[in-house]
Amino acid sequence: QVQLVESGGGLVQAGGSLRLSCAASGRTFSRYAMGWFRQAPGKEREFVAAITRSGTSTYYADSVKGRFTISRDNAKNTVYLQMDSLQPEDTAVYYCAAVPSPAMSSRVDDYDYWGQGTQVTVSS
Repeated sequence: QVQLVESGGGLVQAGGSLRLSCAASGRTFSRYAMGWFRQAPGKEREFVAAITRSGTSTYYADSVKGRFTISRDNAKNTVYLQMDSLQPEDTAVYYCAAVPSPAMSSRVDDYDYWGQGTQVTVSS
């Protein structure tokens, strides 16, 4: 099992940046592909970005491609989401998720473990 704790959310003006972190417990972090998802009020949870266990491959939703960057540090059991050029439509609760698989996934149902979420609010 793995426990996930997100941090780094907050209030930022449009055009600004934030860096989210997700710290994982345990010594098997490198066995998990990781993903970031977000959920805005009244909307379903949606995929944002994913990264393979080794960190060599990444995948992004079209809505964030070129603005967000996912990365991981297996020595620190942490995955990051660098968010640049933020827009009001990026406002949501952001969740990290883990799946013990060599493959990335954009599907919510494929992930076994979830963090509690961190709020990101972008003002116009």
